Amino acid sequence: MKQREIWWLAAAIAAPILGISQNGSSGKSTSIIGWVIDSSCAYTKGLGKPISAACAKACAKNGSPLVILSDNGSIFLPIDNKIPASSQNSKLLPFAGEHVMVSGTEYVRGDSHAIVIASIAVDHH
Repeated sequence: MKQREIWWLAAAIAAPILGISQNGSSGKSTSIIGWVIDSSCAYTKGLGKPISAACAKACAKNGSPLVILSDNGSIFLPIDNKIPASSQNSKLLPFAGEHVMVSGTEYVRGDSHAIVIASIAVDHH
């Protein structure tokens, strides 16, 4: 076998083992409207919106990740597109407890949604 054929064979074998796929790494451009809420309240309390901005900010400052609870009930986890990744709370903290419009790149895995935020603004509608 030629060196090039060996390399391609090794890559074809390694990709599934390492979990590399073209489908898993591509996102789609999206816009969502919803509430910036701490993840604990979104999951454990079943809230449709934050109790208050002060409550959402207090939880975030205590380490709870902020998420976006869309108006259709889907929860979006804000993620970083850099490696190593960093928390997105600092980007969301000014909007904690607010109804917002977010644009970015959505990634879906199973029933989970994540978004790399390109822009965020208070929704005045």
